[in-house]
Amino acid sequence: MRILVVEDEQRLAAAVQHGLEAEGFSVDAVHDGLDGLWRAREGRYEAVVLDILLPGMNGYEVCRTLRSEDNWVPILMLTAKEGEYDEADAFDLGADDYLRKPFSLVVLVARLRTLMRRGQAQPSLALEVGDLRLDPRTRECSRGNADIELTPRELAVLHALMSRSPGVVPKQELLHAVWGFDFDGDPNIVEVYIGYLRRKIDRPFGTDSIRTVRGVGYQVTR
Repeated sequence: MRILVVEDEQRLAAAVQHGLEAEGFSVDAVHDGLDGLWRAREGRYEAVVLDILLPGMNGYEVCRTLRSEDNWVPILMLTAKEGEYDEADAFDLGADDYLRKPFSLVVLVARLRTLMRRGQAQPSLALEVGDLRLDPRTRECSRGNADIELTPRELAVLHALMSRSPGVVPKQELLHAVWGFDFDGDPNIVEVYIGYLRRKIDRPFGTDSIRTVRGVGYQVTR
């Protein structure tokens, strides 16, 4: 089980490396974003622990670049203690999980084992509801002949809805599927992202495919 740790605080990186190795992981630790990107590209890792504030290239850019290259190695990003915006940005760029500093080794190991059980994203069939099309493998969305640019989080919400269409997806189920079972933020974030999606896939086309089923959840229909 190979893990890449990209953390510029060398004492913290060394402590994480030693702790993970004591748990049976094989760990490479680097302290620069560019070096981390190169290692993630060239190495076969089960997961990457990626800090945000890095010299050379920050963690956001490392994550964005890997995802743009269809590299879906699980990424756990390290954020500031009060980094709610960091967390949102990390997910929007394609990170799989986040952990706030300071953190315990026990929690880090548990999160990493969960990510590795999920494995890297596997190609799946494109979803179509009417003229709305979403390809999870290429992360492309379109309506008719028009391409629609979505953030990774918007894509995840739309995928959860389209994969159940025409069924209704409860709000709590969307929250768990996209933000995780341990999300402790404002649950109204679901409504915020539903709004984002409507402004991108419905309003420009004069459609109303994302519907609110009051007291139940949301659905995508033709």
